[in-house]
Amino acid sequence: MTSAQVDTERTPEEEGYERGLGSRQVQMIAIGGAIGVGLFLGAGANIAKAGPSLILMYALAGAIIFFIMRALGELLLYRPVSGSFAEYSREFLGPFFGYFTGWTYWLMWVVTGMAELTAAAIYVHYWFPAVPQWVTALVFLVVLFGVNLISVKVFGELEFWFSMVKVTALIGMIVIGLGVLTFGFSSAGDTAAVSNLWEFDGFFPKGIGSSLMTLQGVMFAYLAVELVGVTAGESENPEKTLPKAINTLPWRIALFYVGALTVILCVVKWTEFAPGVSPFVEAFAKIGIPAGAGIVNFVVLTAALSSCNSGMYSTGRMLRNLAANGEAPARFRKLSSTKAPAFGITVSVLFMGIGVILNYVVPEKAFGYVTSVATAAGIWTWLMILISQVLYRRAVVAGRLPASSFPAPGGSVCSYIAIAFLLFVTCLIAYDADARVCLYVMAGWAVALGIGWTVLKSRNPAVTERRDPPAEQPEQPQKVG
Repeated sequence: MTSAQVDTERTPEEEGYERGLGSRQVQMIAIGGAIGVGLFLGAGANIAKAGPSLILMYALAGAIIFFIMRALGELLLYRPVSGSFAEYSREFLGPFFGYFTGWTYWLMWVVTGMAELTAAAIYVHYWFPAVPQWVTALVFLVVLFGVNLISVKVFGELEFWFSMVKVTALIGMIVIGLGVLTFGFSSAGDTAAVSNLWEFDGFFPKGIGSSLMTLQGVMFAYLAVELVGVTAGESENPEKTLPKAINTLPWRIALFYVGALTVILCVVKWTEFAPGVSPFVEAFAKIGIPAGAGIVNFVVLTAALSSCNSGMYSTGRMLRNLAANGEAPARFRKLSSTKAPAFGITVSVLFMGIGVILNYVVPEKAFGYVTSVATAAGIWTWLMILISQVLYRRAVVAGRLPASSFPAPGGSVCSYIAIAFLLFVTCLIAYDADARVCLYVMAGWAVALGIGWTVLKSRNPAVTERRDPPAEQPEQPQKVG
């Protein structure tokens, strides 16, 4: 038996991680994962493309995200494990899919980190226009790298407060926006009205087709909601904290995405928003609250840094999971004295540094390039979660596996709907000349991983053989809920 085989038979408690994430932190990480640069910055370009109908696109995509998360929740409560997406792909589709998913999820977070660094640099440019974007991006990259070498408890606490700032600020924005609509105060009070949602060329001002084309950007905004799955191996009580985090997702989407955008587009007509500018910063500038735009700019900067911080956390864990299965160099398996996968984090940060180079070479296009690649990688990850849940449910019905204590509603029906939706979004990406480049990147990525798999197979055939998951399973009900 190879060392990789031995390592995959360990339970999550034996993997060496510290179960240092409490319920309070997991809940806030889940909330913060749904609030990122895709909403704060990306929404500006999407509003320009779709107008008020963007609200409907966020609601539609949010429903699909909930289907994905319930599918993931069923798998997590069947077998909570660090590196969950790769593990479930490995178990239900085969070793190659686990290998491909693990590396692709790593790629997703690396390029997402690039996007967040780009966004953070844009936000700082609001205050210091003379400072080059690449300089700011580099400074943030180094600072967050240092933070991520600390223990998971410190990471969890930092993310808790990052998310608290985002949540508090968004609620404040909604309340102020409602105040402007209701009482008409501020310089935007005279023009603020619910009718702004349809008065300027209708709810679909650019047509339904143009609105649908924004779905690729909207899906990017939801990347990271699955981060709670990565925390499963380091959560104190995953059986209680994970279902609660997932079940609160609908109200988070309704409040922070649909609610916030609705209020913003009522206060300021959609024609006044432009790509590259946060609609929240723009709205507060229009309202005219002293220092309001600057405060919001600080909040969205916090959101970008929070997401980049989460990316560094996630990539290190995924590389360690790949190494434990013999699908990455063994050195990635080592933990530091603080029980953090320091080497994996270091390598990931070096690759995120490519984002700094992009900000130097093509600062005006950097954000669009990296978000499209991140979205394509995220769609693959979500598809693997959904397909794994479908195959798991079949195994449960056949009596081969115990049922999860947190079954997805409707069995696999919602997963099939979500699969069809994600394939539709992929077709939209292929149709969009600007976004299509990410599919070329993913094709090249697939070829590179295919070559890597061939080398692995020739060097150590045992690594590429299907292996059973750990025999020890948590006690679960024996009938499907």
